[in-house]
Amino acid sequence: MSEFDETAKTLAFDSPNSYVGRSVTRPNARRLTQGRGQYVDDIVLPRMLHVAYVRSPHAHAKIVKIGTKKSAAMPGVVRVVTGAEIAMVCKPYVGVLTHLAGMRSPPQYPLAMEVARWQGEPVVAVVAHSRAEAEDAAEAVEVAYEELPAALDAERALDPTEPKIHKEFDSNLCFTRTVDTGGVDAAMKSAHLVVEDTIRFGRHTGVTMEPRAILADYNPAEESMTVYHCGQSPHMMQGIIASRLSLDEHRVRIVARDVGGSFGIKIHTYGDEIAACALSLMLGRPVKFAADRYESFVSDIHARDHRVKAKLAVDRDGNMTALEIDDLTGVGPYSMFPRSSGVECNQILNLAGGPYKHKEYRAKGTVVFQNKNMMCQYRAVGHPIAVAVAEHMVDQAAAKLGIDPAEMRKRNLIADDAYPCKSPSGMRFEALSHHQCLDKLLALMKYGELRKEQTELRKKGVYRGIGLSSFIEVTNPSPMFYGVGGARIAAQDGCTIKLDASGAIVAATGVTEQGQGTETIMAQIAATALGVEMSCVKVLTGDTDKVPDVGGTWASRAAGIGGEAVLLAGLALKANILQAGAVILKTNASDLDIVDGKVVRKGTEQGITLAELARICYYRGNELPVDFQPELVVTRHYRVKDYAFVFSNGAQGCSLEVDTDTGFVRLLKMWCVDDCGRVINPKLVEEQARGGIVQGIGGALYEHCLYDERGQLMNAAMADYLVPMAAEMPDIECAHVETPTKTSM
Repeated sequence: MSEFDETAKTLAFDSPNSYVGRSVTRPNARRLTQGRGQYVDDIVLPRMLHVAYVRSPHAHAKIVKIGTKKSAAMPGVVRVVTGAEIAMVCKPYVGVLTHLAGMRSPPQYPLAMEVARWQGEPVVAVVAHSRAEAEDAAEAVEVAYEELPAALDAERALDPTEPKIHKEFDSNLCFTRTVDTGGVDAAMKSAHLVVEDTIRFGRHTGVTMEPRAILADYNPAEESMTVYHCGQSPHMMQGIIASRLSLDEHRVRIVARDVGGSFGIKIHTYGDEIAACALSLMLGRPVKFAADRYESFVSDIHARDHRVKAKLAVDRDGNMTALEIDDLTGVGPYSMFPRSSGVECNQILNLAGGPYKHKEYRAKGTVVFQNKNMMCQYRAVGHPIAVAVAEHMVDQAAAKLGIDPAEMRKRNLIADDAYPCKSPSGMRFEALSHHQCLDKLLALMKYGELRKEQTELRKKGVYRGIGLSSFIEVTNPSPMFYGVGGARIAAQDGCTIKLDASGAIVAATGVTEQGQGTETIMAQIAATALGVEMSCVKVLTGDTDKVPDVGGTWASRAAGIGGEAVLLAGLALKANILQAGAVILKTNASDLDIVDGKVVRKGTEQGITLAELARICYYRGNELPVDFQPELVVTRHYRVKDYAFVFSNGAQGCSLEVDTDTGFVRLLKMWCVDDCGRVINPKLVEEQARGGIVQGIGGALYEHCLYDERGQLMNAAMADYLVPMAAEMPDIECAHVETPTKTSM
């Protein structure tokens, strides 16, 4: 139980000098825009080497022979290493979660062993004094392959005639799960209307501004390793690298300072990154790997690529009675370690139809192996598919019944006063606001006017479309997400916060920054909790030697879990500061407050500056009573306890125009009403909403990883892989609803 009740938190948020609810500027923006960021590829260490990889040109091939003699003799080359050599110092890893019953995946090594299973899989590592020398030498490595038949189509992967990707398995099945409330068949049979459809989602990937990069520096004298990594979860990587390389975990330090985007791409175990660490261990020198854009396309995880069959039953009035879905996805030749590649399918089963109050639900998910690049968690994991499928079916039913899509949703959304409640898939909701969000969205859109305009333009041959969607979102995951499945991924977060000797505040938090404004949010919360100016707060992130052992940034957890830890730590430090102030000022702590960098008597300006208080506590202890010891450093942790996740919700609208001669889609405007709980920084929240919408537009209209019949990725370049640019972005209008929860601030 927290030492601070909700009243204490509310008083901090509502105080006159609170930063919560304000669109403050990012403190790190000036440094980054001036080019003073320090990304992994900016770091140069003494005696540093570079590694380039020979990657499989085939989707499925036996490695017959590897010739390295010519490559090893080239200028600047230090070592040429095969998968078998890496395996001598690096243990394999298996990407399964035990709570996803029946999931299987074979052991995976950093470099291919005997068989390459996707185009782009690393096969040989070439280490040289420069990246150019390593790349030149990599081209000289001679690898003889025996090309094997490839299993590429997820819909045929389980056919007995398809090639088996792993000889130790009887089929290409990775994972399957079924959810069934038991009454779907009866509901379908008695329904006034049943609509059904098959929806296919393309395969795409996150195109981060900074490609993946890692710099490993092994110190043989101390048997320690420092790893500079552009990732989201430093402590997770600390455990992985230590366990795979048989190092003491406390001797492995991960530093993830400035990271140029991630979207979930940089939270997985990549063979080329683990191999770089193994090479540093083998050579006793720093080794850097930085993926080029082609390598990113063929080795960064891909996502989506689902085929969903769906059926929806409704009664005469349009009330939903049952939803059924059958989801199939292929995830590449392995399940990704440590989070597994079954989570997106699992999420779809959990989330589909979540906003609605139908009673019956049946869902089947099937995850299969295939000879394409690996798939895993990417921004919004499962949500776009679950939402798109349910919303499409709702629209189909509304059209058949002649009911306006907005009215159809109003009849079926869970009532705002029905919480807490549970969805048919078993998800527990604490407090959501579907009707409030939809009503606000319709007002924002001027929905009635849009419909009238649509009708008038249709008479003139102009085809306008108006789309609506309601959604739920998983945030703030508890240990039930990964920890229960055996993954060493912390669900808690922590903050160590101190008043330093100069009177400034230093907050070390385990959440990380990849461009979403995490450092800003944490500074706002810390400043608010303590009652100081934000300019007095320094936030430290991304260094396992400096921050508490925690989970990092993923699954919308940074503010809700990491921010709660900062709040608790800040309130605790404030209490300690006021206690020290009471001793120095010879009064009661309850009579004091912190205002404008001073500990003052409430209602007055009389008091002592934080700088002077710190000077006394740190350097002039002789002025304090002998029985008093000031504690100006505190650590607090937080985790979600009462629910598996904290669900949020919202609604979106879209207006677009279609050229019926060419099929060209022109987005006119989009609207978003989001209920993320308390809005800490409106500008950053809207940036997240806008970014997510544009990323969704990319997945719907532009982005698609195209493979040919031999498993070759045909558009592995920015010239061919389309992402939405500024010209494709419509005007996006955002609004907020704030529904408080008990589980976090």
